[in-house]
Amino acid sequence: MTRRRNSGKHVTVAGGTSSVLPALDSLTDLPGFTDLRASERQRAAWEECVGHARDDAGDVADELLMGCVVRLDRGFPAVCTARGTFRAEFSARLTKGDNSHVAVGDWVCARVPDTHEMGLIEEVLPRESDIARWRGGSRGERQTLAANVDVVLVVQALGEKSVSCDRVARSAVIARDCGADVAVVLTKADRASDEVLERDVAAVRDVLGFGAPCVLTSSDAERAGGEERDRVATIAAACGVAFGARAVRLLVPAGVVAIVLGESGAGKSTLLNALLGHDTLETGEVRLADDAGRHTTVSRRMVSVPDGGIIVDEPGLRSLPIVGHERGLAKVFPEIVEAARGCRFRDCTHTHEPGCEVRALFEGGVISEGRLGAYLSLAAEMRSSASTLDPDVVI
Repeated sequence: MTRRRNSGKHVTVAGGTSSVLPALDSLTDLPGFTDLRASERQRAAWEECVGHARDDAGDVADELLMGCVVRLDRGFPAVCTARGTFRAEFSARLTKGDNSHVAVGDWVCARVPDTHEMGLIEEVLPRESDIARWRGGSRGERQTLAANVDVVLVVQALGEKSVSCDRVARSAVIARDCGADVAVVLTKADRASDEVLERDVAAVRDVLGFGAPCVLTSSDAERAGGEERDRVATIAAACGVAFGARAVRLLVPAGVVAIVLGESGAGKSTLLNALLGHDTLETGEVRLADDAGRHTTVSRRMVSVPDGGIIVDEPGLRSLPIVGHERGLAKVFPEIVEAARGCRFRDCTHTHEPGCEVRALFEGGVISEGRLGAYLSLAAEMRSSASTLDPDVVI
């Protein structure tokens, strides 16, 4: 790997190629091309793009590069290719169509014309997963947070206030609906007493079951070591969950792409700094009054974890509306959805109606009050959202 200078800025060029690519201001902790893994379907789509280019204009085909969008901020997308990482804009053909948007994690067909100041994105390749939330009201749209993600790390901060199981459940529903696995990371464990740690781990397990991995972390305790670290590690072991940044790293092995979802102040940047082994991401204070934080992450970008996979750093999300995620609800609560098919009334709300198979499961002790409550809340929200959507809106 060599570095060349272009207008006073560093440009990474793989293999010492003589081509000078458009500059990217900061390459810190971004993944290299060999860290990224395109699917067979995406590679086939890429080959098809090259084939069409050769048919239309052979010289253009020689300029084409397969790349992955590794950063989005207020500038142009940063695209990582075998020849280096560079800023790119959309080709004129794409801007005239309906596919002129990309997300971090998208694989694209790009090229770097000699006469152009930056790269051009010629085609966005098919997505294998699409982590998206609803944005806007009745005439809103789905906003893709990241593409081609394998696992969603749901981050919640611990403290005297109970962990938000509603937020954990809705994050899990979105993740599973969008084709990704889910794991829960409970941060700042040093701030909670033994009783609170046991309570919150039990609450998360009650709602999601044992199928979703759960990890306790405390950057302060791990740095300090000693009795506090041992206390948290002991409680984690007693609760049957893993502890520490190393346990989180094991959730994202080489070849896996994860995204961290959580509210501002949840400790996402602190966690990522621990995984990276150095403080490269800005962290912020939280308000003592409500334990809320300010936004410290302003861009969406991939970071490469040493001896591991790739994590998408996402700005804190104040809300995660549940609109059109019925498939995810069924994947997170399969036994409840299956029981609901046997209810006497098709529009049963599972709260008071006679002949309700879901209530029968609850009363028989098969499902807990916490798990049933989470399902009912999300199902009711989705029904309400569907009834208020503008009929012309596609979800």
